[in-house]
Amino acid sequence: MNKAQLVEAIADKLGGRQQAADAVDAVLDAMVRAVVAGDRVSVTGFGSFEKVDRPARYARNPQTGERVRVKKTSVPRFRAGQGFKDLVAGTKKLPKGGEVSVKKAPKGSLSGGASATVKKAVAKKATTAKKAAAKSTVAKKTTAKKTATAKKAVTKTAAAKKTTATAKKTTPTAKKTTATAKKTTAAAKKTAPAAKKATAKTTAPAKKTTARKTTAKKTTARKK
Repeated sequence: MNKAQLVEAIADKLGGRQQAADAVDAVLDAMVRAVVAGDRVSVTGFGSFEKVDRPARYARNPQTGERVRVKKTSVPRFRAGQGFKDLVAGTKKLPKGGEVSVKKAPKGSLSGGASATVKKAVAKKATTAKKAAAKSTVAKKTTAKKTATAKKAVTKTAAAKKTTATAKKTTPTAKKTTATAKKTTAAAKKTAPAAKKATAKTTAPAKKTTARKTTAKKTTARKK
């Protein structure tokens, strides 16, 4: 039986496959953490798990027969409980239905030890899930802000391009207007001397007429 089959076996008793998977994960995680920390996990009627230290020693390679030094290490060890041993040995029969009849834990024994570790493990998992959800929410908000900023930048760039294009279009018109003004100024300069000459011509006969009138007056006076 593997882990998936174990979950399926207890799913009906725990109200669903997800609840069973969470329960199995929590129990195994709590047991492993307790054993790694040096605690002894004991389940009445089933057995106990504990950490055993092995000192440095010499061993032989089974393939070559060479003597090899093995470093100091620690290994997990499981000791089956008496009820478990009796069931495996056949001195006790397994019930056809229901749970295996093992000794129940004494009152008050579930307030600490492995049970407390299980509760801590479940609480840690819930806290980790909340933190992950909060991080994902912050990441989504940050992404939304970056997207909005990028859109604004694109809009500003488009507006700047339009302004530049309009400026380019108006530049030729301004050049044409300047050229027209220059032409008008040149024409005005050309007409100015002609106007002066015409004025001079009309003024000269008037002066001659005035001189003739004066001569006539002088002649009349002499005759008298």
